Amino acid sequence: MLSVEKLIQIRRDLHRIPELGYEEVKTQHYLLQKIEELPQEFLTIEKWKTGILVHVKGENSSKTIGYRADIDGLPIVEQTSYTDFRSIHEGSMHACGHDFHMTIALGVLSHFAYQQPKYNQLFIFQPAEEGPGGAKPMLEAEVFQKWKPDQMIALHIAPELPVGTIATKTGMLFANTSELFVSLKGKGGHAAYPHTANDMVVAASHLVTQLQTIVARNVNPLDAGVVTIGVIKGGTKQNIIAESAVIEGTIRTRSIETMNLIKKRIEALTKGIEVGFDCAISIDYGSNYCQVYNHEEVTLDFIEFLQKQESVNFVQSDEAMTGEDFGYFLEEIPGFMFWLGVDSKYGLHDARLEPDEKAISFAVETLIDYLQR
Repeated sequence: MLSVEKLIQIRRDLHRIPELGYEEVKTQHYLLQKIEELPQEFLTIEKWKTGILVHVKGENSSKTIGYRADIDGLPIVEQTSYTDFRSIHEGSMHACGHDFHMTIALGVLSHFAYQQPKYNQLFIFQPAEEGPGGAKPMLEAEVFQKWKPDQMIALHIAPELPVGTIATKTGMLFANTSELFVSLKGKGGHAAYPHTANDMVVAASHLVTQLQTIVARNVNPLDAGVVTIGVIKGGTKQNIIAESAVIEGTIRTRSIETMNLIKKRIEALTKGIEVGFDCAISIDYGSNYCQVYNHEEVTLDFIEFLQKQESVNFVQSDEAMTGEDFGYFLEEIPGFMFWLGVDSKYGLHDARLEPDEKAISFAVETLIDYLQR
C-alpha cells in the first residue's frame, strides 16, 4: 500500500493540475503513470475518453465491486493559502475535492495490486462529473459493460465534518439536478427612445421574479425544490436598450416528478414573457443529473461495518440538494455513496477550500478493511 507521505504527495501533484470535464489529459497521464508503477499481475487497464478503468482480478470471480472516483476540476480561481502546490492552470481548481477522491482510489487500488482481493474489483476514474456529465456515457460504454460491477461505491468529501467521520444514509442522499440557461432576444435601441425597442433587461428581470414563484406556489410544500438564478447578463452600455439577455441557474428537486413540474412551469412562464415583451426566448437545460439513491441492503451492511470500527465516527446523514452524476450508476447497480469528513473552514466549490490531508489515509484504510472482508 502507498505510504501516507506518498498519498499526500499524490494529492498535491493532482491538486496542481486541475482540468475541466473531458479535458483531463494531464490528469489521465499522471494517474496512468502511478497505476503502471504498481504490480500488474491482477490488473487490466483500459482508457475511456479522458478516464480510466482498472479491473483487479479477485480470487473469486463470482462478484465484482466497483469503486468510482471523479477526476475533473472546476473553473474557479484558487485562493487557498497553499504555496508549494497551488493550481498551475489559471482559472481552474480542485475546489470539490476530486484530488482527494482520486488519491484515495489510488491508495486502495495500490493495496489490492499487491494483495489479491477476495472478489473482482473495478476502479473507475471518471471524467466530467462537474459537467457535462461523464457517468452516464461511461456507464453505457462497451468497456464498462464488459466489467459491469455487481455493486458500486463512491465517496464525497464533506468539509463540515471532522476527520474520522463518515456519514451516509439509505435512500436519497443527493437530489435530482438540472442546469438552466435562458436566452432572451428582443430589439435594441437608444435609451432616449424606449418606445422603439423591446428591452431584454426589463424582460429578464420580470422573468427572474416570476421564476421565484414556482417553488413558492407550484411545488407541494411537503416536497422540496430549488430554483436558483446565479447569473443574469444583458446590455452593453448604460444608454443602450439591451437587445438580448441571458439567465443562468440551477434546478434541484427531491423527486423526478417535481423536476418535470418545475420545467413545465418555466416553459409556461417564458411563453408569457415572450407575449408580454414581444421577444423570443430559448431554454437549454444543460446537464441533468438524477438523484443519488443509496440501496438499502448494501448501505445498511456498510453502516453496520462502520459502527464496528473503533477508528470511525459514523453519523447518520441528511439528504442534500447537491448534485452528483454517480446517481446514474446507482440506477442500474446496487450501491451507495458516503460523505468523508475533511474538516475545512471553507465549503465545496469555495476558492479557499483546504481539506485536511489526514482524511486521505483514514479513508484508504477504512475502505481496504471494508473491501477485504
